[in-house]
Amino acid sequence: MNDRRPLSFYLLAIFFAVFVLFLYGPTITIAVLSFQGPSGGLTFPMNGTSLHWFRNLFEQQAVGDIWGSFRRSFALGLIVMVITVVVSLMGGMAFRKKFHGSSFVFYLVITSLIIPSILISLGVGILFNILDWDVHWSTSGLGAQLTWTLPFGLLIMFAVFNRFDARYEEAARDLGASNWQVVRYIVLPIIAPSLIGVGLFGFTLSYDEFARTLLTAGTYNTLPLEIYGMTTSVTTPVLYALGTLTTLFSFFVIAAFMGLFAWTQRKLKTPPPIDQLEQV
Repeated sequence: MNDRRPLSFYLLAIFFAVFVLFLYGPTITIAVLSFQGPSGGLTFPMNGTSLHWFRNLFEQQAVGDIWGSFRRSFALGLIVMVITVVVSLMGGMAFRKKFHGSSFVFYLVITSLIIPSILISLGVGILFNILDWDVHWSTSGLGAQLTWTLPFGLLIMFAVFNRFDARYEEAARDLGASNWQVVRYIVLPIIAPSLIGVGLFGFTLSYDEFARTLLTAGTYNTLPLEIYGMTTSVTTPVLYALGTLTTLFSFFVIAAFMGLFAWTQRKLKTPPPIDQLEQV
């Protein structure tokens, strides 16, 4: 019996390795350069190693409004996440049954994915100026980002409910459950992992969004805008230190959502209490 792998396996393995290197190479490079010595520069070779630039990052005067922009991006990401989850859930349930004009509404929803992001940002900014409303990250910025996150969330929920087995709901109603009890004890627990995925999409897409926030953030920058501004003025590895910490924070967010997903999966092993479903 010949256990040798075909040539195609090694070619695909090499291609995959090159792809991973291309994907994570820049991030690894930035992480390495962030440990430059106090007299180090922005490129190789490194001039010593230290944590100098990480300490420098926490000096407010050295990095402008970086922590304020981080708080704004974090708060905006949480708001976008909540709205995306709620609206996507409502939209997914609404589209379970065909209604007049549903196709038009569907294509209208996903149109914003096709329009260039910078045009969305420009349009929202102009609209707020015409209406004499203040352009601010929590209003116009929020609206612009929702045009990016909601279509993704809705598409996920459409796919989830497309394969949802309605017999679970019918069984609950046969036991005397009300519509709210069916949603609370049957629908939501089953689709909980998907809702966590929608929440992760909403937060991460908002947290690192640049183009749709560029002309809608107003006076105060979000983190991506602040980092972009730093690239034109900061000429030290403090920028790399910020990139390293931002990457670690992103991994932390993903790990937190994965932990929530695992916890939800364990909870789903226990079926909903039948006595609660029988209460009318």
